[in-house]
Amino acid sequence: MFRTLRRALCVAAALLLPLAGVQSARADGTAEAAGAGYWHTSGRQILDAAGQPVRIAGINWFGFETGNHVVHGLWARDYKSMIDQMRSLGYNTLRMPYSDDILKPGTMPDSINTDGKNTDLRGLTSLQVLDRIVAYAGQSGLKVVLDRHRPDAAGQSALWYTASVPESTWITNLKALAARYKGNSTVIGIDLHNEPHDPACWGCGDTSRDWRLAAQRAGNAVLSVNPDLLIMVEGVQSFNGTNGWWGGNLMGVARYPVQLDVPDRLVYSAHDYATSVAQQSWFSDPSFPANLPGIWDKYWGYVFKQNIAPVWLGEFGTTLQPAVDQKWLAELVTYLRSTSAYGADSFHWTFWSWNPNSGDTGGILKDDWQTVDTAKDAYLASVKAPAFGSGTPGPGPGDPGGSTPACTAAYTVSSDWGGGFNAEVKVSNTGGVPLKSWQVSWTWSGSQKVTSMWNASHTQSGATVTAVNAAHNGSVPVAGSASFGLGGAPGGGSVPGLRCTAT
Repeated sequence: MFRTLRRALCVAAALLLPLAGVQSARADGTAEAAGAGYWHTSGRQILDAAGQPVRIAGINWFGFETGNHVVHGLWARDYKSMIDQMRSLGYNTLRMPYSDDILKPGTMPDSINTDGKNTDLRGLTSLQVLDRIVAYAGQSGLKVVLDRHRPDAAGQSALWYTASVPESTWITNLKALAARYKGNSTVIGIDLHNEPHDPACWGCGDTSRDWRLAAQRAGNAVLSVNPDLLIMVEGVQSFNGTNGWWGGNLMGVARYPVQLDVPDRLVYSAHDYATSVAQQSWFSDPSFPANLPGIWDKYWGYVFKQNIAPVWLGEFGTTLQPAVDQKWLAELVTYLRSTSAYGADSFHWTFWSWNPNSGDTGGILKDDWQTVDTAKDAYLASVKAPAFGSGTPGPGPGDPGGSTPACTAAYTVSSDWGGGFNAEVKVSNTGGVPLKSWQVSWTWSGSQKVTSMWNASHTQSGATVTAVNAAHNGSVPVAGSASFGLGGAPGGGSVPGLRCTAT
């Protein structure tokens, strides 16, 4: 993204369809969810430790790269509730931007509310908070990609180094993070540097500017201490006179591929944005939006389509206000390939952003850090994919947990303005086996009607509502949970009793 065009940040879908066999089995004969263990690549796909194809379908949660030295929003909510909500919405991976500042000894986070929330973060350094977030994400079935976003909190840099943060510091810190999470397969990869741009080049041979060579040096350094990680390498801005988004130009890969010492660990990454970030020539082309697939093919899509390597769209976002942006996002989601039709043989992605305080894109959350922008989130429904499970086997047949699917549901009103209300329902797996699907029903005491519902479908007969899981969140691991939300009218009324059934 053209960061110089950004306004200042405010500081204060379907089940995966494996293409190579079915779910693998553990030694005890039970099925193991896709995504287990460390990942590697094969052609254009990413595979888990058992060789099952997986799809990154995630969200950016920024803040560690800013002067707060921690993800934003913890002044408003507990980090665990944030991660629970991300998972309930169908996001399965967190891209976590950071700056090298958080690796300085004793760096402390700012703007965390520990009064009744985030209590386990009290007194922790920024890195220790990151540890807690990684741990809870892993328990919740989310993977994490660490994104070296900036050399320091002052701002984005064109090159991977600056006068105050030389290449040696960059590589030392990358290795430190790789070593810190070695053996923790929640952290699947590292995005080496965010959005290299002019004067960065690709394949020019000038070691002070050639991002491809720098990525090789850094990637091999990371793999020397943690050879299980994926190495995410973004593009540049310009190649042979053709300009694009910062980090979004992978045209040089065809002639100058990144070469790593450990095979099958390379993932190429691009960024792509809409007019709320900056204008590009293709937005005003008379053939827009039909011209977009050809643009994406040229800049980064060909890497996937020619089976060179997996491609991860690490950032894309928009305020969704201009009509042109709405067309752009609809076309882009189609280009990324729906999970229902293609399974994990698809582009990977992490949307920008979870945060509402991204000045030129906004976020999935609205300004209260609680309410979901359901219109924006709905655009992504077809490319969402299941969470990966906590990796902790549940009780098998004969174990205390039994083998009968069971669930409970909890109903919380998140806002009520008299004429209407929003509510969230959390479905928890209380049985000893993973859930394949679930259904929640209730009867209101008043005249309430469902006006909208997300992450579930519903029917209503009189005061009785029945909600059924969406395709992407029906699968719930043992001790795991899924959520859906709804809007209703009029407001008021007591919280209804819920009935949850599962298969």
